Amino acid sequence: MVESSPTARTKIFVLEDDPWYSQFLTYHLSLNPDHDVEVFTSVEEFLQRLPEAPNIVTLDYCLPEHSGEAVLGKIMEVSPASYTIIVSGQEDIGKAVNLIKLGAYDYVAKNGDTKERLWSIVEKIKHNTSLKQVIEELRQEVKQKYSLGNELVGTSPAMQKVFNLVEKAASSNINVTITGETGTGKELIAKAVHQHSDRAKKRFVAVNISAIPRELLESELFGYEKGAFTGAVSQRIGKFEEANGGILFLDEIGEMDILLQSKLLRVLQEREVTRIGSNETIPVDVRLLTATNKNLLEEVRKGNFREDLYYRLLGIQIHLPPLRERENDALLIANKLLKEFCLQNQLPAKSFSAEALRAIRRYPFPGNIRELKAVVEMAAVLSDKETITPEDIHLQEAQPIDSNEEKTLDEYIADIVQRYLIRYNYNVVHVADKLKIGKSTIYRMIRKKEVTIHKLEPTYP
Repeated sequence: MVESSPTARTKIFVLEDDPWYSQFLTYHLSLNPDHDVEVFTSVEEFLQRLPEAPNIVTLDYCLPEHSGEAVLGKIMEVSPASYTIIVSGQEDIGKAVNLIKLGAYDYVAKNGDTKERLWSIVEKIKHNTSLKQVIEELRQEVKQKYSLGNELVGTSPAMQKVFNLVEKAASSNINVTITGETGTGKELIAKAVHQHSDRAKKRFVAVNISAIPRELLESELFGYEKGAFTGAVSQRIGKFEEANGGILFLDEIGEMDILLQSKLLRVLQEREVTRIGSNETIPVDVRLLTATNKNLLEEVRKGNFREDLYYRLLGIQIHLPPLRERENDALLIANKLLKEFCLQNQLPAKSFSAEALRAIRRYPFPGNIRELKAVVEMAAVLSDKETITPEDIHLQEAQPIDSNEEKTLDEYIADIVQRYLIRYNYNVVHVADKLKIGKSTIYRMIRKKEVTIHKLEPTYP
């Protein structure tokens, strides 16, 4: 856990040619003893000092012989990390929007609300900066101590314990049982053991027991000979042979039929397999890793799982904690997932606002990392800005997006709109409001048959 650093001082440059107003700004900004405020009435002097990279700049828009856009451009060029607040005697919304597009952080008009508005913006900037600093400190700490490869990150004590067990598991050849709620990343732990073990150059073969029909699982694991049964038109090796010399990962082992459990036990004891339709035994050198979201010992007591197989599989136990018990890990993982998703889908680089990160930190994520991934991917697709805000974070509503499936950005958006139409009984107006898009956008998608409506006949504007 990263400890909070002492309160940092905030360097503020005030560029204002009106002597009275410069005193007004300096007085109010200096009320906080942690602010170092310097006033400049000359643009030339200001630009000479700009390489000092102040945290915040208040920029008078109407300077003699200098345009506000030109000075803002110079700030963005010389000190891009500085937050620039435009201060102007004119309340021009169009101009404010344009300046913010050019890189200004906010716009304040010189009126009776200036003091409160300016103070609020400065405090917001400081909060954003502080949160970004915490994220960066966590990221650096992760790089140094709390990561395994590129997949697993975490600074929480619970994950430090997991990393320690992974290192121990990787340095031995003992079986490993990984437990934890659905969506916590059990396969990632198995891959980490593989990548850090002496079998890293050999195959890692993963099998999800629950995803394979019971009658096909035996042939999937042990293989079969040509003609062994109807449809066996050629020989096929099983997953044990495929993983020979490497690691076989059996996910959701608690779902395995008890009759097949006895055959698995025999393979582990004899270290050899027999394909279906053959009498020949084939030696295999496989290290077995298993995972389950069930309490296997309880399953043994119920008679659903063989006791002898349970103890054969047990080995080193690694329990993955749910995301809600991992403190700030959700923020680290969210940033990592966002960066990866944008890269994989050729989207512009995006980041989370401080408010969005707070929303992520507060939410318990009952679906764990799998749910967080769905939330992040949906936010990345829905947001048309570089900064993702709380309005883009749809908690409890996101469904996983298969980022391995090749889809265009328009196709991703259509998928999301279709899900929301189904969820809200094809109420276009309500869906448009929930997704913060125009209802005409949805009607256009209906016309183009990008989404479909079954409950009603839409009226097009």
